[in-house]
Amino acid sequence: MRRKLRVAAYAVCVRDDQLLLARGIDDDGKPEWTLPGGGMEHGEDPYDTVLREVEEETGYDVEITGLLGVHSFRLTTHHRFGREVDRHALRLVYEARVTGGELRPEVGGSTDLAAWHPLGEVAGLNRVGLVDVGLALWRERPVTGHLEPSPYPGR
Repeated sequence: MRRKLRVAAYAVCVRDDQLLLARGIDDDGKPEWTLPGGGMEHGEDPYDTVLREVEEETGYDVEITGLLGVHSFRLTTHHRFGREVDRHALRLVYEARVTGGELRPEVGGSTDLAAWHPLGEVAGLNRVGLVDVGLALWRERPVTGHLEPSPYPGR
């Protein structure tokens, strides 16, 4: 079985009781919201990854104010030729605050919209599990940086 590791960094940006999210399209073609962030490039520090990804996906410059934690999970998928792939996602979740820039959608990337959402309405959004993980880390601030048990093992 082929093994694949993906390391990514994401930001939880809360301002005036609103959460900054980026919208992507799921495998079924439905829009879904996620934390701004994404995959680390080879040789890139995850701190720099989250700064770059937030700017690309939202137009905002941010300052990292803390490392909230790490979310790790594995899942087996099938490659396009039917071969199984053991995928391991390692996500670093940072807290950040906006310091500049203007809200705008990403052009030619994996997301098509960025927006602020009231915290009380996030649960009603079509969202990936990472949003819940990020909010749980932000609210609970576990000293280990790890949620037990993980509120959402997948996407």
